[in-house]
Amino acid sequence: MSRPERPIITSEIHKVVEQGQIVEDYPEDARGRSCLMLGFGEGGRAIHVVCSPKDEYLAIITAYLPDRDEWSDDFRVRVKP
Repeated sequence: MSRPERPIITSEIHKVVEQGQIVEDYPEDARGRSCLMLGFGEGGRAIHVVCSPKDEYLAIITAYLPDRDEWSDDFRVRVKP
């Protein structure tokens, strides 16, 4: 989120969480159950958000713009390098 050359704004993260799709589930994550969500931000750019639901809040672990070399064309499936 903090990379100045590719900033992700808070409203984009909200949109991913509210309207995005879970593309990977991590039920055994050391931080507690978490998942990777895909959504689209400003200009339709793909954004991945890793989050972990807690009893009283949703913890946002990270948010990033997925690399086209590491993901399928629709950014839903990891591709093997």
